[in-house]
Amino acid sequence: SVFTIELPLTLAITDGMIVRVGAERFIVPTAQIRRCFRPEPSAVSTVQGKGEMVQHGGEVLPLLRLHRALRVLGAQERVVEGILMVVGDGNNRVAIMVDELLGQQQVVAKPLGEAIGRVRGLTGGAILGDGRVGLILDVDELVVASRQAVVDPAFATQAA
Repeated sequence: SVFTIELPLTLAITDGMIVRVGAERFIVPTAQIRRCFRPEPSAVSTVQGKGEMVQHGGEVLPLLRLHRALRVLGAQERVVEGILMVVGDGNNRVAIMVDELLGQQQVVAKPLGEAIGRVRGLTGGAILGDGRVGLILDVDELVVASRQAVVDPAFATQAA
């Protein structure tokens, strides 16, 4: 018997941090993660016109609650019980709130496909080691949206 496996050129291997938000799994490219921490209650505040902010390491960062941006139910609501991931480059950094870090993994990234189309905040998906699908976050788009305070409840459902 001869078995031939043909892989499309659209596949790419990505190093990612698997995170849990509610019951969902997401993949954050590790190259874009600066640090992760659990905030102190006094570090979180709301700034008029800018939304929630968190102070850490001498800088004040916008706080993006991923479960609200992507409409994930059952996620942690209390910031001090979640984990914040600082992502982005230079002055364009944001703290993304997730429920739990599940570990690093190399994943084979695949675009979402024409049937689904473009989904804001996501770049693709991958099948994880346990057989579940994890969606890969578009960190650059999340940073821009958060810093401009334009993340709205329909963020993930709007096509570009």
